[in-house]
Amino acid sequence: MRKRILVVDDDIMNLRRTQMILEKFYNVILAESGREALDEIKHKNFDLILLDIAMPQMDGLETFKRIKESNVDIPVIFLTASGYEDDVRTAISLGAINYLKKPFYPKELLKRVALALGLRLEEQ
Repeated sequence: MRKRILVVDDDIMNLRRTQMILEKFYNVILAESGREALDEIKHKNFDLILLDIAMPQMDGLETFKRIKESNVDIPVIFLTASGYEDDVRTAISLGAINYLKKPFYPKELLKRVALALGLRLEEQ
C-alpha cells in the first residue's frame, strides 16, 4: 500500500512541483492553506505532512501547533523559502522531524521523505 502524503503550501506552483516529484511513489494530497490541511487531517489518514512555514492567515507553525493539539501524530517536514533560522528552530522545537529549504532538488526531497517514512530510497 502506498504511503499518503499531505503537501501544504499557499503557492500552487510549489504544490504542483512537489506533487510531480512525489506522485510516482506516493499518494499525494494537496492543501493550499493551514485551514484546508486541518480539514484534510480530520477526514483522512496521512503518513507524512510537508508543511510550508510562510502562509497567509495561518502560517505553518500555527497549523502545526493545531495539528499537535488535535492529538494527531503525523511526522512533519517543514518547507521554507525563508532564511530565518528562528522559524526552523521553532519548527524543530515543536516536534518537526526535519525541514527542507525551497527551492529544493527533487532527489533531496525524495531522500528526506523516504527517511521520514523509514524507507530506503530503493523501496519508494
